[in-house]
Amino acid sequence: MSTTVDDAPSKTTATWLALLLGSLGVHRFYLFGTGDRVGWFLPLPTLVGAWGFWRLRTIGTDDRLGSLLVPLLGVTLTLAMLAAIVYGLASEARWHTRFGADADGRSGWATVLGVVLALAIGATVLMATIAFVAQRYFEWSAAA
Repeated sequence: MSTTVDDAPSKTTATWLALLLGSLGVHRFYLFGTGDRVGWFLPLPTLVGAWGFWRLRTIGTDDRLGSLLVPLLGVTLTLAMLAAIVYGLASEARWHTRFGADADGRSGWATVLGVVLALAIGATVLMATIAFVAQRYFEWSAAA
């Protein structure tokens, strides 16, 4: 990605975009441009998983389709938090190597706070997703 000083990616901005809107791929568009295929793919499993969550809230927890779709939301949220952690913990030298010498690779308090929040949210979402999937598996196994 060729950048100028005006459009050089900031590590802090990338961390917070991944934290807040990462499951929709916004951080990928910020870093790699609108041609990024992964960025365009990310909203699909996020929205399908959100639809599954909506089905569970509306229809009830016995809805098998909703139960199958909800883990997609958990996975995309967890991956977004992982991206925020990786961006926030990247060294300044690595950031410059990856995104150009003009890229802002400094870590300030905002970056550290973003990483801490991403770690807390990511761990919570990952554990909740694992627990949800395990519970559904054992419920369905016992019913069979």
